[in-house]
Amino acid sequence: MADISHLAPIFGVLGSIISFIVFLSPLPTFYDIYKKKSAEGYQSIPYGVALFSAMLMIYYALLKGNMMVVIIINVLGIVIETIYVGFYIFYAPKKARVQTIKLLLLLVVGGYVAILLVVQFLFKGVVRAQIVGWMCLVFSIFTFAAPLCIVRKVIKTKSVEYMPFLLSFFLTLSAVMWFVYGFLKKDVNIYVPNILGFIFGILQMQ
Repeated sequence: MADISHLAPIFGVLGSIISFIVFLSPLPTFYDIYKKKSAEGYQSIPYGVALFSAMLMIYYALLKGNMMVVIIINVLGIVIETIYVGFYIFYAPKKARVQTIKLLLLLVVGGYVAILLVVQFLFKGVVRAQIVGWMCLVFSIFTFAAPLCIVRKVIKTKSVEYMPFLLSFFLTLSAVMWFVYGFLKKDVNIYVPNILGFIFGILQMQ
């Protein structure tokens, strides 16, 4: 069987392009929030988790090396997700605003700093990348699964208004590209969560 690992960068670029579309796909949702001047009924969890996951992926890519395509797209992701979360906080009801700020402080700030300190001081060499890779695997799954929390809202209201279909659709396409990239790179921490990401994406579009 021919070695096709050299094709990994191609799928990395394709994955990055689709991931960029994923980051932009919630724009209709935030336009609706802007028109209503309220974020009531919408969830900030998918965006907070995506922000944390992007930060973690950058750390992992730096530890692994030779993953510039992963670093670039996740830097863009951090910028875009931060804007989304800030926009949500501005228009969210008081209770949702407080919950979102707590999520940011506990997970994005506290959790990330704790991981950096633990990994840097307790582990050495390739073990660092392995530990962070496992964490990336878990939070990548959370990123794909997070929109499922909106399904309950859809069922309760019998309306698909709150289900970001575009987000689910492009997450599914992104999962396919990053699965191939991770498979060609023989990186289980990238291709395994994208198998589940594809499944979650299909479920969210039903």
